[in-house]
Amino acid sequence: MQTIKSIKELESLFNEPGKAALLKVTSVLTPAYRKWIEHSRFCVLSSVGPEGTDGSPRGEDGPVVQVLDAKTLALPDWRGNQRIDTLRNIVRDGRVSIMFMVAGSNNVIRVNGTAQVSADTAITERFERQGKQPKVVIIITIEEVYFQCARALMRAGLWSDGDQSEGLPTAGEIMTEISEGELNGVAYDEGWLERAEKTMW
Repeated sequence: MQTIKSIKELESLFNEPGKAALLKVTSVLTPAYRKWIEHSRFCVLSSVGPEGTDGSPRGEDGPVVQVLDAKTLALPDWRGNQRIDTLRNIVRDGRVSIMFMVAGSNNVIRVNGTAQVSADTAITERFERQGKQPKVVIIITIEEVYFQCARALMRAGLWSDGDQSEGLPTAGEIMTEISEGELNGVAYDEGWLERAEKTMW
């Protein structure tokens, strides 16, 4: 298989981007971009570190981030699997990208920038839920914000083709396969919902 080795060779395959594709990029949150992001309850946070890249889904039952100002977002790090891959990356290399999604919309808003991790109670207490606070909050400084082309979500029919999960292996089945039966995937699946409900915040 031949692969492309130069930017010149790559660019020769494509047309010049249209005016809208360039005009949509801003270095701060405009009122419209702010409204969109504050409506989003789900995002994917991408980071990079010495071991490679990482993409982490983040979700809330309200806005997934708080807008601190036109250049700054705050993203709470609620309890997950305790691997802290994203946090390790950010401490060592602050470059991040975030894709914000809203169910039903084929647009995706992208933020590129740099991030820091803070355990300052002045910021963690802003996210208190059910008497609990996140251990840390990710503070993102915006360098670019823009909307993505809607074609990808349209092609996937992400919001219009109903539940597509039938027949997929469960998390427990995946772990049983990987561990060659050492881990009890059935027990993991059966207890998952109760565990998640107790540790959501």
